[in-house]
Amino acid sequence: MSLNERISKIIEYSNLTPSEFADEIDVQRSSISHITSGRNKPSLEFIIKIKSRFPELLWDWLVTGEGEMLKSQLPETEISEDHIEEEKIKTTPLPDLFTMMNDDDEFGSDETEIETPKPSPGESFIPTQDKTPEKISDSQRLENTSDQLLGQLFGNQQSKIKRIVLFYENGKFESFEP
Repeated sequence: MSLNERISKIIEYSNLTPSEFADEIDVQRSSISHITSGRNKPSLEFIIKIKSRFPELLWDWLVTGEGEMLKSQLPETEISEDHIEEEKIKTTPLPDLFTMMNDDDEFGSDETEIETPKPSPGESFIPTQDKTPEKISDSQRLENTSDQLLGQLFGNQQSKIKRIVLFYENGKFESFEP
C-alpha cells in the first residue's frame, strides 16, 4: 500500500471529508487532493501533522505501511510495553530552578568570590600626539578657488557649467542653472 493510499485510508478512518480533514490537520485543502490523487508526495511536516492529530496511528504503519494501522489493533503485550515506555518518558519531569533551590538547604553556601585577574600592561606603548591646535584665522583664503578647482577637474578646458541636477532618494530632483 502506497503512502498516498494510507493517507486516503486515514481520511476514511477519520469520518471526515477531505476538506474537513485538511482543516483538521491545518493544511491547504488542495494539498489533500494532490496527495490522494498521487500527484504529490506528502512532506514530513504533513505526516507529523497527521500523527499529532491522530496519536492512535502507529508510526511504522504511517511511514512504511508495515504492521497495524492503530495502536488498539496491536496484541496486548505490545501495547503494554509501548505504553510503559511512553509513560516513562511522559512522567519524568524536568526539575526547574526554584524546586532545586527549595530542596537544597545549602544552596549558595559554598559560593566563593572569584578574584578577577589584574590587567597586565599593554605590550606596546603608543605615544600621545601633541594636541596643540593650529592657528587658523577665519579670514584665510583657501589655497584653490572654486574656479581653479573646476579648471583642474575639467582639464583646463574653456567649458562652463550649463546645469547641475541633484537627485534625492525619494525620487525628487532639483535643477540649478548658473
